[in-house]
Amino acid sequence: MVIRDFEPKDVDAVVAILKANQQYNQEEIDGPEAMLRVRACDAAEFIVAEEDGRVVGMARGVYDGSRALLHIISVAPPYQRRGIGKALLCEIAKRFQARGAHDLAVTVPGEVGFWQRYGFRTTTRIMLIHPIEKVCDL
Repeated sequence: MVIRDFEPKDVDAVVAILKANQQYNQEEIDGPEAMLRVRACDAAEFIVAEEDGRVVGMARGVYDGSRALLHIISVAPPYQRRGIGKALLCEIAKRFQARGAHDLAVTVPGEVGFWQRYGFRTTTRIMLIHPIEKVCDL
């Protein structure tokens, strides 16, 4: 397995993984254009796991100079339970640590068991508004 930076050629594979895991919710957040914006963002880390030349997993998050926040890890269903999620988690954590992060938070959309195995604990609630225009009627 190889873990590397996301590249534009990975878009279709990442979309397929997210859809297979029911994690592709909003085109403007999860879609191809959003992926390219994340790739261009200096605060972001966006990595993929590759096996035999095929993208089989991804992880994405940000470090703002003070806090590291992991938004998602997703592994293609046929490749789950092979250590790919752990490898992605460890790699992105190393990258955030190298940038100066002292801790790591994660947004967890569902099952927390994976995260608890690696020492994460529930501490806060994240609330969401969509679309952003609803905030103060922007």
